[in-house]
Amino acid sequence: MTKEIMRTDLFDFELPPERIALRPVSPRDSARMLVIDANGSYADHRVSELPDFLRAGDVLVVNDTKVIAAQLSGRRINRATEPHIEAMLIKRLDGARWQALVKPAKKLAPGDVVRFGNEGRVCFLGHLDATVEAKGDNGEVTFAFVFHGPALDQAIADLGATPLPPYIASKRDPDDQDMSDYQTMFAANEGAVAAPTAGLHFTPQLEAGLKAKGIGLQRVTLHVGAGTFLPVKADDTADHVMHAEYGIVTPETAIALNAAKAAGGRIVAVGTTSLRLLESATDEEGLVRAFGDETAIFITPGYRFRAVDVLMTNFHLPKSTLVMLVSAFSGIEPIKRAYAHAIASGYRFYSYGDASLLFRAKPNP
Repeated sequence: MTKEIMRTDLFDFELPPERIALRPVSPRDSARMLVIDANGSYADHRVSELPDFLRAGDVLVVNDTKVIAAQLSGRRINRATEPHIEAMLIKRLDGARWQALVKPAKKLAPGDVVRFGNEGRVCFLGHLDATVEAKGDNGEVTFAFVFHGPALDQAIADLGATPLPPYIASKRDPDDQDMSDYQTMFAANEGAVAAPTAGLHFTPQLEAGLKAKGIGLQRVTLHVGAGTFLPVKADDTADHVMHAEYGIVTPETAIALNAAKAAGGRIVAVGTTSLRLLESATDEEGLVRAFGDETAIFITPGYRFRAVDVLMTNFHLPKSTLVMLVSAFSGIEPIKRAYAHAIASGYRFYSYGDASLLFRAKPNP
């Protein structure tokens, strides 16, 4: 499929800073939900009303990835000075090695040792050492840790903090409340450094209401990476390179989704992460296949969707890959109108914000 080239300016808009949510609403399913139909019309609702917009035989697909405590603070210890180092783990390479985004990366060179944690804390004498193996672009560093496997996982869990997105972290520090707020009720498989935020709106009560109506629920896993935080800096969408993320669709899930589609049900992706994984796992004929690999799929207007019929997602950043994705799903102009309404009506944006429910735009005849 030929990728359509378009300027990233098409996906820009003014967002007042006060529209950025710094905390989620409670209960989670009381968040607002802007419903955008296949013709581009929109209406204001609540997440708790989700069952009203779906029908028996539809299947929701949620991402069951679990956010790790990927934000680490420490200091360089092997030279005369000991500058403070902040690192966000973004990709596990093996049992002892991680790629990380580091600030200030200019203070580190291959061979340097960074000591993460606070002396005096119980975990492993209160610190965790890592050697810089390599440096890449844009602050990327490869760390080799002194611990391996489960011992390293435990040390990171003990010493790390919740990796809040930059647009929240720049306004306040993460705290203990974020440890639960920034995790979905489906979280099971550790490996994400960002939450699949559409899933944050779900409660046991909402899940029960969906089940009572005969709406199915399937789980997939996409370990959300730091690429979700990165803006599109290229002038044209074709010049943007997506970060790869690892995802899994089990054979059982693929069978269930294909059966639902064959029976006339719709696939409802909860979040852009679920959608991107499903589209990566689906062939040209629309058959969902078992999948266990990295995906760097970049969806922009002109993309032909193979699997997903309905998308539940939060409100996204200007000029981001996710605004491009929802514009591909619903149309550029309908999304511009809906987002303008959301901003004017006080909807809350980004990870802790409100939701939208998008019914895929009808293709042009």
